[in-house]
Amino acid sequence: MGRPKRFIAGAVCPRCGEMDKIMMYSTDEGQFRECVACGFEDKQSEESDTSGELTTRVNQRKNEDDHTVKQVVFFKSAADDDEESQH
Repeated sequence: MGRPKRFIAGAVCPRCGEMDKIMMYSTDEGQFRECVACGFEDKQSEESDTSGELTTRVNQRKNEDDHTVKQVVFFKSAADDDEESQH
């Protein structure tokens, strides 16, 4: 008897490219994945493939944003000027 089907968060279907539509399940014949959007289905290989990483939304995104601070600007209000002139 196979285990229940479970969705793999962030997985992208290799056929239709939809995200979060891949289910994994096991039977006596092996482990399978299936896309509920387009019907794609394949059997996972028996060998443990550690060279490839499952494509997810996290490892697809390129973080090319520049996170350095360019310039810091301080604003003074008119009330700040009034307080300084009173002292």
